[in-house]
Amino acid sequence: MSAASWTSLQEAAGPVSRETFECLVAFEQLFLKWNRSINLAAPSTLDDVWGRHILDSAQLARIAPDAKRWVDLGSGGGFPGLVLAFLLVERDGASIDLVESNRKKASFLQAVIGQFGLPARVVARRIDDSYAFVSAPEIVTARALAALPALLDLSAPWLTKGSRALFHKGRDYRVEVEESTHRWAFDLVEHPSMTDAHGVILELADLRTA
Repeated sequence: MSAASWTSLQEAAGPVSRETFECLVAFEQLFLKWNRSINLAAPSTLDDVWGRHILDSAQLARIAPDAKRWVDLGSGGGFPGLVLAFLLVERDGASIDLVESNRKKASFLQAVIGQFGLPARVVARRIDDSYAFVSAPEIVTARALAALPALLDLSAPWLTKGSRALFHKGRDYRVEVEESTHRWAFDLVEHPSMTDAHGVILELADLRTA
């Protein structure tokens, strides 16, 4: 039974139309259907896809309410990238690129984009081979992809040119931040996660070599 509610979505993401909420409810069911044949998320999280994945992803929209050009790295099952695509429908001219090299997962992403007419594009390449295909995003996102030092290395071509990062991190994020400062300097804002008592969203800007 889904825990989906319009109120919970608005608490996480900010103002959201009823139509967008209903599309995300439909997406949740489509995700579960595809997950039976493709491993899109950890089995232990499937009893609460709405809270553990959809709301966890949606909170990024509240942190960057005016951003229109996004890229999500290692999109996998669509968290946060596809969820953001649903929310960006309500921002004129907004779009998100989903970078995913796994062929089956890229097919899933493309199927959802096509079914719901989302303002998103799949870049079916490795992240380090995607830079020429993703131009000047305002926001770079990644969730459960890599430790922060590796994420900064992967996203540096954008973050050193004015893009901001919004990265989901867990309870050990301070260690990752400290390790990152050996190579990089950056401006950092820590946003407590609205869905995980031990999690944060790290907002990083002005990336430069240390």
